[in-house]
Amino acid sequence: MNFQDCCEEIANEVKSAIIPYVGRPEAAEFIRQGADGTPTKKIDQIAEDIVIRYLKEKKICSMVISEEAGCEEIGGKSGTIYLDPVDGTHNAITGNPFYALSIAFAEDGVIKKAYVKDLAHGESFYAEKDKGAFCNGIKVKVSDTEFLDKSTISVYGKKFDPETIVKIGEKIRRWRLYGASALELCYVGCARLDGFIDLRNTLRVTDAAAGMLFCKEAGGTVTDKCGRPIQFSDDVSRGECLIATNGLIHKKTIEYLR
Repeated sequence: MNFQDCCEEIANEVKSAIIPYVGRPEAAEFIRQGADGTPTKKIDQIAEDIVIRYLKEKKICSMVISEEAGCEEIGGKSGTIYLDPVDGTHNAITGNPFYALSIAFAEDGVIKKAYVKDLAHGESFYAEKDKGAFCNGIKVKVSDTEFLDKSTISVYGKKFDPETIVKIGEKIRRWRLYGASALELCYVGCARLDGFIDLRNTLRVTDAAAGMLFCKEAGGTVTDKCGRPIQFSDDVSRGECLIATNGLIHKKTIEYLR
């Protein structure tokens, strides 16, 4: 079975398991402190257990790096899976329909395949390095928006340091904030957003790996806040800032963020 089909099986199992908890208080039950330094909620743990068990049984990779468990050797084939079992945990807990399963496969430090499943609406986002990006099997590309004042961008900033995002917020046409970075990166790839900005310095490799490849394969540009190639650590307690756009507005976006 290929990577995409395996991911679909995983997503179906995860969705069935977490649906009874979505929008319910028990979903937010504290289980433990996650490897990323944030609380692992019950809904996260349920989803992660399903994915890691599947990966072990199918021997899909030799290592899993997950937001909750951290780095775990699982004794399978070569390669690393970057996993966010529920991207947008708060949305799932509160019943807001914008949360996803995010899985990226890497070999020799390079992300080769990416899969993001919108668990609320059922959409599947898949990308393979140098082979394009697909939403529900249909090839997609980024928007052709050329000007910031015509753009729609999802913007995250530090709540105690709003000056930078206010500056660019005054320039762009529409400001969005959905709360699930993997999906938002895919939305840039699908031309539903012209850009995604995260200046919190808390975005982890597990949050971004799959969405980044999808965005790039759809023709987008992904960098750090200074416009340089972004480098994530495999240590999930360390975060970064990230700027993703359709490419056409990237230079101007960076200029305003400076």
